[in-house]
Amino acid sequence: MALQPSPLRLAMVAGEPSGDLLAASLLGGLKSRLPESAHIYGIGGPRMIAEGFDAHFPMEKLTVRGYVEVLRHIPEILGIRNELKRQLLAEPPAAFVGVDAPDFNFALEHALRDAGIPTIHFVCPSIWAWRGGRIKKIAKAVDHMLCVFPFETALLEKSGVAATYVGHPLADEIPLVPDTAGARRTLGLPESGPVIAVLPGSRKSEIGLIGPTFFAAMDLMRQREPGVRFVMPAATPAIRELLRPLVAAHPLLDLTLTDGQSQLAMTAADAILVKSGTVTLEAALLKKPMVISYKVPWLTGEIMRRQGYLPYVGLPNILAGRFVVPEILQHFATPEALAEATLTQLRDEANRRTLTEIFTEMHHALKQNTAQRAAEAVAGVIEARGKRV
Repeated sequence: MALQPSPLRLAMVAGEPSGDLLAASLLGGLKSRLPESAHIYGIGGPRMIAEGFDAHFPMEKLTVRGYVEVLRHIPEILGIRNELKRQLLAEPPAAFVGVDAPDFNFALEHALRDAGIPTIHFVCPSIWAWRGGRIKKIAKAVDHMLCVFPFETALLEKSGVAATYVGHPLADEIPLVPDTAGARRTLGLPESGPVIAVLPGSRKSEIGLIGPTFFAAMDLMRQREPGVRFVMPAATPAIRELLRPLVAAHPLLDLTLTDGQSQLAMTAADAILVKSGTVTLEAALLKKPMVISYKVPWLTGEIMRRQGYLPYVGLPNILAGRFVVPEILQHFATPEALAEATLTQLRDEANRRTLTEIFTEMHHALKQNTAQRAAEAVAGVIEARGKRV
């Protein structure tokens, strides 16, 4: 009796919600490319698990932001990485896909690649924006890079790293013309009158640092823009609990607090006040005027500032190559400054039309059927190593 071949195994690691989104998109594409018996496992979040991913460790263990904040979590994170590395070296998968989380994944990828396991990294770190020296680490760790922005492939290939531009799954998911009226109906908001979405973050540390400032800014906007309504998504039940005392401290705000549904909240809005991160790209794809802000501990901010190459941190500005929306960061992010800038974004119709043109062009450039492109690239790497898919 002939022995049955063992199922193809693919290992993956995603370290935070944005990586979970990207990895879930890839998993969706791989369903039509890999055999049904394929076992895809490692570290992932709820979106990945919904696509059939086998999470050996919870993604939340890796979701820590900032140089200073990560210090107390280092022993646990290193322990997880060492255990996963032991497992993968003992039973090598057909390939390993690291999704974002470069500080965790590159060291793991380097060890796996040295052992002959093909390594793929999904999302090029922003070496074009800061810490460009990481290209040397990438070249040692990564066999193939999947890029979400079109200008990254040439930069990588110049350093000998094979790369494929796959676009961004958010551009595939979000319609070119957002249904603002439909979003308002779903959320129970009036179809007329100004609505501002406020997104202070999805991590406890972010709420602690910038939440009070955002709420104070909302109170100033309430006083200056009669009839303005606010909508704020709470990413998790824990975040909702952190927001509860801030909501109670500002009882005059006309505020709708949603459980998740950040995209719906932004779709319903006329303007957005948002913390820096992938969510700013989502806001741009929804064609919304916005103000980008963040606050991090002083030391983290100084390290980021000294290692940066670009004058902007928000993805809409980075992709446009210039300031198209305001960024108000660190100690400049006062309630007064945020309120004034957000109300300007709300009221300036000429600016709104200009941003719609810029963001529509950006949307077309990023809309590439990411799931299919990324899956084809991963399958190609596996096949190049003589594995059947």
